[in-house]
Amino acid sequence: MNTEQLPQTAGPIGVFDSGYGGLTILSEIRRAMPEYDYIYLGDNARAPYGTRSFDIVYDFTLQAVTELFRRGCHLVILACNTASAKALRNIQQLDLPRLDPNRRVLGVIRPTVEVIGSVTRNGHIGIFATPGTVASGSYEIEIHKTNPEMKVTSHACPMWVPLVENREADKAGADYFVRQEVDALLKADPETDTIILGCTHYPILYPKIREAVPEGIEIVRQGDIVARSLKDYLRRHGEMDARLTRGGRAEYLTTECPERFAELATLFLGSEIKASRVQL
Repeated sequence: MNTEQLPQTAGPIGVFDSGYGGLTILSEIRRAMPEYDYIYLGDNARAPYGTRSFDIVYDFTLQAVTELFRRGCHLVILACNTASAKALRNIQQLDLPRLDPNRRVLGVIRPTVEVIGSVTRNGHIGIFATPGTVASGSYEIEIHKTNPEMKVTSHACPMWVPLVENREADKAGADYFVRQEVDALLKADPETDTIILGCTHYPILYPKIREAVPEGIEIVRQGDIVARSLKDYLRRHGEMDARLTRGGRAEYLTTECPERFAELATLFLGSEIKASRVQL
C-alpha cells in the first residue's frame, strides 16, 4: 500500500489499543478536545499484548495502524504502552515513509516521561507495567535521555489486566494482588517517590493502588498527560490539525465480539457505546 491508495481527505483521530485500556486515554482526550472525531480500535481478539514478542506486537500494531489509515485517519495514537514500547519506533522510521510520510503515529510513553522531572522530588521513579513493557526497557531509555541521574525501577504486574477485564478491580480479592506488587516495587527501591502507571488498564485499579501506596508517593496516570500533549502537538502542527474532522463523533471497532466489547467499555468510559467488528 502507498499514499495514493489511502484516503487523502480530512478524517478522524485514530486511537489504538490491544484491548480496553486505551479507552482511559480516549476518555481524557475527548474531555480535552471534544470537538474532534475519533475512531477507537481495540485488538481484543489477540489481547493481551503484554506477554507477546517484539515482532508479534510490531506486526499486530502495524496491521491496526494501517486499518485506521484506510479509514481516513491521518493521526493515530498508540494508547497502549506495550505497542508504544515495541512497535512505535519501527512504524515511525520504517513504515510511515512507505505508507504516507505525511501521516503520524504517536505513543504514550514519551509524553508521560516528559512530565516526570516536574513531579519527582528525589529522582527515584517506579514503573508499574506489563511484562512486555518492562522487558522493552522503554521507560528507562526515555527517562535517561533527559534525566540520566534518575533511578528507574520497573515492575511487571501480570495479574492486573486480567483483574480489570474480569471486573474484579473493585473486589476484595484484588487487594492482595495490588498490595503484592506495590510491596515488591518499594522493596526494590524504598526511596521511590513517584510511580507511573505504565499500562492504560491500571487507572481502573487506582483506588486500590492509592490505598496500598504510602502517602507522599505520587502516582502518575497517563490519560490527562497524553491529552494535554496531543492538544499541544496539534497547536504546534497546524498542517496536521487541518487534516482532522470536527463533529464530536466517536466510532468504536474491535476484533472480538462487539457486544462484549460494548459491555466492558462502559467500565472504562462510564457510558454505553455501540461497537462494530473489524478483521485485521
